[in-house]
Amino acid sequence: MTQRFDEALSAFAPALPLAVGLSGGADSTALLLACAQRWPGQVHAIHVHHGLQAAADGFERHCIQLCERLRVPLQVQRVDARAAPGQSPEDAARRARYEAFEAAVRHAGAPAAIQSMALAQHADDQVETLLLALSRGAGVAGLAAMPMHWRRAGLDWHRPLLRVPGRAVRDWLRERGEAWVEDPTNTDERYTRNRIRARLLPALEATFPQFRDTFARSSLHAAQAQELLLEMAGEDLAEVGVPPRIRALRSLGPARQANVLRHWLRTAHQTTPGTAQLDELQSQLAACATRGHRIRIRVGRGFVVRQGECLGFEPQGAP
Repeated sequence: MTQRFDEALSAFAPALPLAVGLSGGADSTALLLACAQRWPGQVHAIHVHHGLQAAADGFERHCIQLCERLRVPLQVQRVDARAAPGQSPEDAARRARYEAFEAAVRHAGAPAAIQSMALAQHADDQVETLLLALSRGAGVAGLAAMPMHWRRAGLDWHRPLLRVPGRAVRDWLRERGEAWVEDPTNTDERYTRNRIRARLLPALEATFPQFRDTFARSSLHAAQAQELLLEMAGEDLAEVGVPPRIRALRSLGPARQANVLRHWLRTAHQTTPGTAQLDELQSQLAACATRGHRIRIRVGRGFVVRQGECLGFEPQGAP
């Protein structure tokens, strides 16, 4: 299932024009070079300046010089990626980056609107994502890890290198004498991803040489299971209603009830319950046999409450 760099790019067929997320590191540098060579005049680059470290200006200079040489239009988006209280630095940077990509695409100034966005995560990044999900006790949605293609903000998003090992990307660049910028934080083992990269991936390589392929298959199986769960949740939500009727929810088995509750909270209220929160909510539903039984449970960014014969949601801070 793993691919050579050239093989992955040959199979990549995005709608054009295409924007490429360019950090200045090896992976995005290689992706931009390959795309610009294959579709001259149809590729734009977007660089997100996080402003979180002194080396960020060096990343920007590399991106400017590379795009000038390739004659690729470049947009630099400066963002405030500092983490909020209780938020991980990685999550804050990721959210800021996606928002910046979307803003840049909307104002790309291209002759034709950008149709696709390409990001440079590779097979090792996918393994790290799966291991992080396992460490957090994730369900099938988390174990599905990163998709190769999805729709967001009216765009097709792609990860064409997701089956290419990281070393193959760097080998491709070295063969062409191309340079890139190394992020100094990549060796900082205070970050969980870096500890996985430095300690776990070499051990996995030594013990299970085909681990990239087998882990990718597991993620694919999880993604297929998640599709089925979403399809079932949509059908069940249509039956129990929005807001969900308590009697209809109580008629469902525990697993199916949990699935539709997650779907309702995520789609209608943009919040995701933790395992303990969902367990407590289901426990209260099981006990909710009388009209006077109250429900008020903290879930995500608010509270699930009983409103007559239905469940409702009150955002945090609501009167």
